[in-house]
Amino acid sequence: MTTASRLVLARKRRGLTVTRLAQMAGLTPRRLSDFENGRAVPSPPSLEALAAALEFPSSFFTAEDVAELTVDSVSFRALSKMTASQRDIALSSGRLARVLQDWIGARFRLPSPDIPTLTSFSRLGSDEDRIPHPGEATGTDVPAEEAAALVRARWGLGNAPIPNAVHLLEAHGVRVFSLSRDCPEVDAFSFWDRGVPFVLLSTEKTAERGRFDAAHELGHLVLHGEEQMPHGPQAEAEAHRFAAALLMPRADVLAHAPRGASTNWILQAKRRWKVAAMALAHRLHELGLTTEWQYRTHCVELGRLGYRRSEPRSGVVRETSQILGKVFATLRSEGTGLTDIARELHLQPADLNDLVFGLVVTTQEGEGRQRTGKTGRRSHLSVVR
Repeated sequence: MTTASRLVLARKRRGLTVTRLAQMAGLTPRRLSDFENGRAVPSPPSLEALAAALEFPSSFFTAEDVAELTVDSVSFRALSKMTASQRDIALSSGRLARVLQDWIGARFRLPSPDIPTLTSFSRLGSDEDRIPHPGEATGTDVPAEEAAALVRARWGLGNAPIPNAVHLLEAHGVRVFSLSRDCPEVDAFSFWDRGVPFVLLSTEKTAERGRFDAAHELGHLVLHGEEQMPHGPQAEAEAHRFAAALLMPRADVLAHAPRGASTNWILQAKRRWKVAAMALAHRLHELGLTTEWQYRTHCVELGRLGYRRSEPRSGVVRETSQILGKVFATLRSEGTGLTDIARELHLQPADLNDLVFGLVVTTQEGEGRQRTGKTGRRSHLSVVR
């Protein structure tokens, strides 16, 4: 029997309206609406037409229900500027990521979630678990800067630069997946599912932007509630400050940055923290190391050099999932290929590949080109036998 929610999921994943999909499948909008609301069940020919139009296997529509992912539970930034289609594609990617995560979790033992929250900050009792500051707030009043310092202390990071932000999140139980290229306007988002934190990242941004987005989403997971993610400028500003403090810790920046640093110094020093030049310029100003005039000068000069939207001659490698790389490498060594996994999940191989940073070898029909990814060296998972 057709699962109505899966029909809706597939349509939204493709960014289609009811009217457009009905037209493509040779149905009336009312009839399709009946199918999606469970008031009617599509006949075999209608289901085949819908599957062909949506480019999903027919078996996808008869599998078990997939839980909804609401806008209120997701850390979308600039939600008011996002089109309905972009929002739906992103949310659908999140739902499919949960399906893939359940499949992987049944076969591999993954790192347990270890994400400090504001509530846990207020209960910290030992000097080993916290960094005291004069007048430090607790509970829900912990500022973003202090929260980032507390996370670094909890995870034993000290003040050194973070080599790989995605691997750091995964090591502490965050399930990291990639966003579909069909929603390029969405940078990243995060959510909680049954006590497990998820982060989805765009692969279309610069490597530096990807690192900052990962840290930004960790900020949402740490600072904001599990039940309902807050939206708006204040929540985004808090996550932004958290990301800057996590990637460019105060003590490390103060130890290495001169007062009144030049633009050339910023372009050299950004390699230390693997951040965008603009982000480092803002951090220097935030820490009082540059004046307002110097900061504005940096912005103008960096913009003129092309650093407002890109990172020319970066050299920083785009971060991808280490866990997913290890999972699929293990499966391949056991004879389980992409097509086999996609079949079990009732997905097209291309949709599966969209979720895993292109780490799985895939060949598009008629193209003959392959995309592969690298796996890391340290193991944080084991196969459940």
